[in-house]
Amino acid sequence: MSELPILIIGGGGKTGARVNSLLAARGVATRPVSRSTAVAFDWARPETWQAALEGVAKAYVTYQPDLAVEGATEAIAALSRLACDKGLERVVLLSGRGEPRAQCAERALQASGVPWTIVRASWFNQNFSEGYLIDGVLAGDIALPAGPVREPFIDADDTADVVVAALTDARHANRLYEVTGPRALTLAEAVAEIAAATGRPIRYTQISPEDFAAGMRQAGVPDDVVALLAELFNVVLDGRNTPVTHGVEDALGRPARDFSDYARATAATGVWGA
Repeated sequence: MSELPILIIGGGGKTGARVNSLLAARGVATRPVSRSTAVAFDWARPETWQAALEGVAKAYVTYQPDLAVEGATEAIAALSRLACDKGLERVVLLSGRGEPRAQCAERALQASGVPWTIVRASWFNQNFSEGYLIDGVLAGDIALPAGPVREPFIDADDTADVVVAALTDARHANRLYEVTGPRALTLAEAVAEIAAATGRPIRYTQISPEDFAAGMRQAGVPDDVVALLAELFNVVLDGRNTPVTHGVEDALGRPARDFSDYARATAATGVWGA
């Protein structure tokens, strides 16, 4: 391992914060960056990228708000070329499963010349506890424009473990890991498991895409984020991502965490208390 730090773009995010903690526990130097850190990194300001990439050995890259948005592929291509020019040993990219635009960004990284690893993830369990679905859990009603399509939700802890392995073990260079949980659930089934774990009545309601967008706007969610969420529900949740993969086991030699284990452990923290 190089003594130079590992850059973590999005160091405060669901996976970025976990990756930072895991590396720090191993005694690995890190440089978590965002728009508000001392060494700032802003996807909308490419002039910040040079300093962030200066003097680092490797990088973990998460793109905000999502690789599915316009301009993401071009940004990943430019950052990857810069990483190659600076001699980074590896760039690990968090990608989205079943997103055509995300896969364009993956190809841009692969074509850049820098050694790479891609971690292509399904929807995170933690969207229910650390993301935009927690308010619905607390209110006892999650309303989304998704029907009985199953999704093999992946735990952010598992994803972070795969990323750390990719950053610290050369055997993972130039590999793509598609990571999912061990079984696929509908949103209604996932909500039922959370309800059982909390002992509270929590229901799932399917609503129209139009009602979903209107509710998001009423809550003050920016239009571009509303459009992104609508696209993800309409495009990704069409059954293409239902099959379970074994990326976690391939990378780590152990199975992925089951959703029910996540629900029980999260309920025990009290974060879903009424």
